[in-house]
Amino acid sequence: MRDARAPDPVTDPLPDAAGIDLRLAARLASLRQEHGLSLDALAATSGISRATLSRLERAETSPTASLLGRLCTVYGRPMSRLLAEIEADPAQVVRHDDQAVWVDPETGFRRRGVSPPARGYAAELVLGTLPAGAAIPYEAPPVGGLEHHLWMLEGRLDLTLDGVTHALSPGDCLRYLLAGASRFACPGPEARYLIAICRP
Repeated sequence: MRDARAPDPVTDPLPDAAGIDLRLAARLASLRQEHGLSLDALAATSGISRATLSRLERAETSPTASLLGRLCTVYGRPMSRLLAEIEADPAQVVRHDDQAVWVDPETGFRRRGVSPPARGYAAELVLGTLPAGAAIPYEAPPVGGLEHHLWMLEGRLDLTLDGVTHALSPGDCLRYLLAGASRFACPGPEARYLIAICRP
């Protein structure tokens, strides 16, 4: 029998997911060129193989959150800003259907740009959904000193910052300045949280 479940307006991806992947691939290729890096040089700097980088730029594979994190560190921009660069400038009212959703093909992590970066605004708002059992490590922040305010909505999240793990439950709020390595892990059930991000 066919599943008649209605789409969840918060967690279900937008139908334009393939279009986002194509625009992201093109932006990654242009960023490398803007920084004057060959594929070999980028591979050496990012720790990502040349073959993988080539496939990413040709949209033959979707980047994982971990890979995007490494590339954002090389290019000195938060992941949210990278994703915003492939979208049109947001209007004052960001309608639900206009909020870009990106899904990590490796972990199933979903990232919705509720209030994406825009000229004249220092903050942004992101909704994250991390499946039970999934974990995403980031070796370094893309930009040092990013201010984060993470508010748990549902589930459980273990967020490790510089070796210290914070076990978060619904209603908890963790605020921090992102300076070193971090790791998002969901011991279960599925974690849903909002993050307000402010540039330094």
